[in-house]
Amino acid sequence: MTEVLATTPGLYPLPDWAKDELSELKGHQRDDLISGDESEAITDTYDQVRGELVDWQIEAGLDRIVEGQARWDDMLAHPLSVHENVETRGIVRYYDNNNFYREPVVRGELSTDGDVAAELQAADATQAVLPGPYSLSELATDEQYGDEAAFLDAVAEFLAAEADSFPPVETLFMLEPSLVTDAPDDGEDERASEAIDTVADAIDADVVVHTYWGSIPEKPYAHLMDADVDAIGFDFVADHQGSVYNIQEYGTKDEIALGVVDGQNTLVETPEEIAERVEWVHEQVPAEGFETVYVSSNTELFYLPTNKAEAKLEALAAGATEVSL
Repeated sequence: MTEVLATTPGLYPLPDWAKDELSELKGHQRDDLISGDESEAITDTYDQVRGELVDWQIEAGLDRIVEGQARWDDMLAHPLSVHENVETRGIVRYYDNNNFYREPVVRGELSTDGDVAAELQAADATQAVLPGPYSLSELATDEQYGDEAAFLDAVAEFLAAEADSFPPVETLFMLEPSLVTDAPDDGEDERASEAIDTVADAIDADVVVHTYWGSIPEKPYAHLMDADVDAIGFDFVADHQGSVYNIQEYGTKDEIALGVVDGQNTLVETPEEIAERVEWVHEQVPAEGFETVYVSSNTELFYLPTNKAEAKLEALAAGATEVSL
């Protein structure tokens, strides 16, 4: 019997009250704040936000609870941006949208710092969220390791050490949009898969490699299938045909994550629409079915106003309960 779980890739929008409060508090500190340098007032504010984001998910009825990643001002680049051996420089466009992050420039060894683990511990979350090693290496600039392969390995080892320090969680969503937007070339695609393995092997949890903003090109997808992970996530909002093609042509894992709710559009899907989309995907798969289906938004939710993000969470949870597989 297939288990259907409602969840998200994390990175929730900041409530308006927190935006105003944090803007004022951070105005009194350097722009390049690193973990540990935040004032007690900033830490307390983030603690309040974390509790609010967890409450959203519990009240909505999600099956997996994320920490919310409210401190991730630099989005997926965050684990590097707060590292002591990383310098944040100019503002860079975040993929192909109107969001921006500070460029993390790695200038020293990427030793583990436990930043994400501490946030998870504070939230008592059941699902962890990390950038995948390929995406994080693509978002960053290397001034330490010397070549792309060595840098990817270093980022993977850094993330693996971070994951190894996590409190117990049931699931890890590893977010790899760069596999779609900046697909690796020949040779690099195999190294990306091996880097993902490095992180996945470090944690005792179900690992979902979630991809979005389109579908992965064939060769990188074939290599991703070689990675020792429990599930691959697909963006059925941006490119449902390409996603189905990969599954039909190359297969997929025994578990799957389906991005069927639009994380960037304020139009809120109905539970019926969500259930229909999940069932449509299931009908396209040339197999008996999946052990687990994660029903999710396709992208992070920080693009949305908070009221729309909350509404999407409620629709996700309700839609997952209506799925009939």
